[in-house]
Amino acid sequence: MRGAANHSEHAGNAPAQMRRLSIRFIGEVQGVGFRWTAQARARENGCTGWVRNEPDGSVSMELQGTSDQIARFFGSFNRSYSRYPIQYVMDEVEDIKPNTGESDFSVRFYR
Repeated sequence: MRGAANHSEHAGNAPAQMRRLSIRFIGEVQGVGFRWTAQARARENGCTGWVRNEPDGSVSMELQGTSDQIARFFGSFNRSYSRYPIQYVMDEVEDIKPNTGESDFSVRFYR
């Protein structure tokens, strides 16, 4: 019985390890496959969330996963552009509340 209680406690802690970042990218981020590359790298690293071009030329993203998944996302994302370097910076990064009902990473379109 004691092992089951410990297992439940551990399982209950799993969602607390999830992080969700709200990120705004500026620079060469539109017209270079940025959103589609982000989607592919997020999916391959087990991250969820979304990415969207903004009317001001920036790109907004919400990226969710464990700290390890998020780190792997950024590593693989940066490697994707190593042969075709683009200039961009993360202008804003904020930890926000995780979305527990999300199961995929999508490309969104500004309305």
